[in-house]
Amino acid sequence: MGEKIKKKVKTIKIDLEKCNGCRACEVICSAFHASPKYSSNNPARSRVRMIRDPIKDIYVPVYAGEYAPAECMGRDVYVIDGKEYGECDFCRAVCPSRDRFKEPDSGLPLKCDMCEGEEEPLCVKWCITDALTCEEREEEVEEEEKPADMDIALESLVEKHGLEKIADAVARMSKKG
Repeated sequence: MGEKIKKKVKTIKIDLEKCNGCRACEVICSAFHASPKYSSNNPARSRVRMIRDPIKDIYVPVYAGEYAPAECMGRDVYVIDGKEYGECDFCRAVCPSRDRFKEPDSGLPLKCDMCEGEEEPLCVKWCITDALTCEEREEEVEEEEKPADMDIALESLVEKHGLEKIADAVARMSKKG
């Protein structure tokens, strides 16, 4: 077992009563994560997505969580104001069963990084209705070894294209440089 350590954990609290579905959170997130920063705006690259039913005036911002290599078994259905929503609609995990939080060009999983390097997540800062707020708390967690971002990215590429194609691409790239 790993050693227990205290860690500051940031979370984004969502107040559905205040959200008006403006999607400013999606816009600023995609611009922040563009390369170079703020050079483009593509909500498909956003780490926060709006689940919406404008006719019933229901808006639910959901931000990307951890990568899950397998599809979960949860298939619960939630009823909100008479409309049914599947459990996947509110899930933050990036998994093989849906494309919600995947980079549109590469298929690599996206994860909310709380706008690393910024004072607070920009979706919170730009939320004009204060539906999104940032909370910080201390949590005692077991120190664990996490897979490196590159490992996760390569596993995702191998799963999508196969090991042989990835190896061929790396070989071609190494000959160029």
